[in-house]
Amino acid sequence: MTNKIYYTKPSITNLEIEYANDAAKNGWGNDCYKYIDLFEKKFSAHLNVKHAHATSSCTGALHLGFYSLGIKPGDEVILADTNWIASVSPIVHLGATPVFVDIDPKTWCLDPDLVEKAITNKTKAILAVHLYGNLADMSEILKISSKYNIPVIEDAAEAIGSEFHGKKAGSMGEFGTFSFHGTKTITTGEGGMFVTNNDQTFERILQLNNHGRSPSQIKQFWPEEIGFKYKISNIQAAIGCAQMERIDELINKKREIYNIYKELISEMQGVTINYEQENCKIGAWINNIVLDPSLNVSREALIKNFQKYQIDARVFFWPLSSLDMFLSRESNIHSWDIPSRAINLPSYHDLTIDDQVRVINVIKETILAS
Repeated sequence: MTNKIYYTKPSITNLEIEYANDAAKNGWGNDCYKYIDLFEKKFSAHLNVKHAHATSSCTGALHLGFYSLGIKPGDEVILADTNWIASVSPIVHLGATPVFVDIDPKTWCLDPDLVEKAITNKTKAILAVHLYGNLADMSEILKISSKYNIPVIEDAAEAIGSEFHGKKAGSMGEFGTFSFHGTKTITTGEGGMFVTNNDQTFERILQLNNHGRSPSQIKQFWPEEIGFKYKISNIQAAIGCAQMERIDELINKKREIYNIYKELISEMQGVTINYEQENCKIGAWINNIVLDPSLNVSREALIKNFQKYQIDARVFFWPLSSLDMFLSRESNIHSWDIPSRAINLPSYHDLTIDDQVRVINVIKETILAS
């Protein structure tokens, strides 16, 4: 029987198990933050940022960050229409209005030209999401930020391993956020990270994520405001520490998978894969293919054929403005068009070259049958 090729799964070794066991057995009392502190130090060093604060999810990290900026009802936050709901939900929870603009058809990320056109006197932040490990054009977006004095936030949930002109994704804006969900390049099962180079922002986050208790407050159980609790556990952080010790290996394997897919697809007409800009390196968390309309192959036809051959595949994110809770913006042409003819390919660390050839052969067969 042909082995099933999964869409995604984490890379867990004996090192992760060893650290998790130690945290479960010994990580209590005075050691209850041992692995959390170490995880944060390892992550900030990898990213070359001053501060890192581990959270329960990337969504929680975004919520804390937007709250720290004072985002409130009546404010607007600009972001790309093609994204997962987690990027926009904290904005809505704070009562602010998300302003969806179209994506760049090459990077699938925020189009800087459209960002500037969308700015109003209500705009309080620009959210640049590095979709699937691809990179938003941070040079242009940061120029806009400086011109209008509007902070740029990086949602780098999917972009561990991605670098823009020598700077790691998540390290360039006012703050960055990351995800360690079980599907991600590094994982803690569930979890996230808030990073920043701003000392005041970091102190604010520490207070907010401790039920509003200031780190300098000497009174026990004395909150100074209503805060949050988006905290990661010591056991989760232990797994994260092991993953960080393997970070180069994990990133390099994702890059290897991307380059093999890229080579296999290179001779196929009308099929494109994640775009890598000049002087950039994408982490390639998930590899995606987009089919030219002339091929007349739908996303549904591809997925059906993958299922036939015991291969998992996943749809490209729907445009957020197509969801029932938002006003439709079909004028965002690329955001509405590209997902209809694109899918996520299996991209997990244990994928073999033979597995990748199987995946590409199904794509070829589907195109020939159309």
